[in-house]
Amino acid sequence: MDAYQTAFGQRIRRLRSERGVTQEEVAHRAGVHVTYLSGIERGIRNPSLRNIRAIAAALDVPMGDLFAFEPDAE
Repeated sequence: MDAYQTAFGQRIRRLRSERGVTQEEVAHRAGVHVTYLSGIERGIRNPSLRNIRAIAAALDVPMGDLFAFEPDAE
């Protein structure tokens, strides 16, 4: 798996958990399927900018906050 995809997904999961919302709720708000969001959080999906923007809005954070991470060294 790509370290950046994995770190990006972990960041989304962390933000979602901090807000106390489920994958289902974020997926609904973002207009994506829950299995797609799950794949992003697990680092196996590579979302488009459109979906990244929708997820940020669903989490009520600026899009840039989703990228506030450092991937683990491979």
